[in-house]
Amino acid sequence: MEYLHYTETPLGRVLLSSDGNALTGLWFEDQKYFGATLSGNGEEKELPVFRQAEKWLSVYFSGKDPGFTPPLAPKGTPFRTAVWEILRTIPFGQTRTYSEIAAVLAEQRGIKSMSAQAVGGAVGHNPVSLIIPCHRVLGADGSLTGYAGGLDRKAKLLALESSGGRAGGED
Repeated sequence: MEYLHYTETPLGRVLLSSDGNALTGLWFEDQKYFGATLSGNGEEKELPVFRQAEKWLSVYFSGKDPGFTPPLAPKGTPFRTAVWEILRTIPFGQTRTYSEIAAVLAEQRGIKSMSAQAVGGAVGHNPVSLIIPCHRVLGADGSLTGYAGGLDRKAKLLALESSGGRAGGED
């Protein structure tokens, strides 16, 4: 069974999904690929993992590193899940480029190189936004490129992490 729960954040309403034990999705309502991994048979329900995710979001949007991660079980291909695991290693307040992630993945697989574009595709299809920090990935030149939640939101998330301030507040 698939369970759903909506919650508000300073940057918009999000949908959380769970298999009953772990978080399988977290999408801003207006983001690209919204609910892409959902089966369509979800039922709204209160679950401990949703309370954990809401606590994580509350701490995060206060400008602090939550210091914990709710149980996660994102659905994806082995390649995508490998990329998402690398994203989880990017510390709060830091960024990486697509090519840096590609290099880590290539090293893990014992190959000479990996396509940064392929990594970008996997990053863009991350079903657990924020907690799996795809917003911390930048273009090779440090530019804000590609974010399914929108570049304006990505800029606010990075500013929140760098300043310890509140996202979506005074500009």
